[in-house]
Amino acid sequence: QVQLVESGGGLVQAGGSLRLSCAASGRTFSNYYMGWFRQAPGKEREFVAAITWHGGGTYYADSVRGRFTISRDNAKNSVYLQMNSLKPEDTAVYYCAADRSPTYYSGGSYDYWGRGTQVTVSS
Repeated sequence: QVQLVESGGGLVQAGGSLRLSCAASGRTFSNYYMGWFRQAPGKEREFVAAITWHGGGTYYADSVRGRFTISRDNAKNSVYLQMNSLKPEDTAVYYCAADRSPTYYSGGSYDYWGRGTQVTVSS
């Protein structure tokens, strides 16, 4: 089992920044791909970003590429999502997820999920 706990969400004005963190416990963190997903009210969950086991590869949704940066610190069992130039359409609950070898953009392929952290961007 892998336990994931997100933090860092909040209310921010458009154009602002937030940094989300996800702390993992339970298994060897470096054995897991990590992903960030989000779900806005009334919408389906969508892929945001993913990072490979040791951080050598990163992937982004087109809607966030150039504004968001995913990173990880395996010594701290943590993954991060730096979000800059936030827009009202980024408002959602953000979830981190872990899997040994997922299809990185497919939420259904991740075995472990956190409970999420709310991000609200005001216009």
